[in-house]
Amino acid sequence: MPTPRFCPQCGSGDLRHQLPPGDTHERLMCQCCAYIHYVNPKIIAGCIIEQDGKYLLCQRAIPPRPGTWTLPAGFLESGETTEDGAVREVWEETGVRAEIVSPYSIFSVPQISEVYIIFRAVALEMTGQYGPETLDCRFFAPEDIPWDSIYYPAIRQILERYIEERQAGIYGIYMGNDFSGKIHFIR
Repeated sequence: MPTPRFCPQCGSGDLRHQLPPGDTHERLMCQCCAYIHYVNPKIIAGCIIEQDGKYLLCQRAIPPRPGTWTLPAGFLESGETTEDGAVREVWEETGVRAEIVSPYSIFSVPQISEVYIIFRAVALEMTGQYGPETLDCRFFAPEDIPWDSIYYPAIRQILERYIEERQAGIYGIYMGNDFSGKIHFIR
């Protein structure tokens, strides 16, 4: 995210990085009105949709890396719940109306300041039509998933874990990051 040049509160151009009183991180602060410019992670919400042992993936039509595959997921909009955002992204990217079954994964990617929240969901309706961000979407058996063409490492790790759990017949809440992963089983 580019650093702002002007304070959104008062319009001053006198912004500096400093440690606000009582804070633990250096922040961009306005020297005129003391406004603190917080930069927070972006939330990506999406779904794993399984049907007859196959998993719904969509092929990206837009940068970065068009032609690669991913779970239907995208940035949460302001004023939207994670569940609503996940279902909306599935609809926009695949033309599938989905219903969430349960939360599945919270995955942090601190290097790019993103958090993925992925749900288990079922397809209620499949229109066969998808939005402009998608070149193709289809269900893949685990052995047919184009693993080397999965764009986001986080998505690959989440999907690999899900398939392992599916084969074992036990689902947990998977929490992970680029360096480690943990499974928390809720009974």
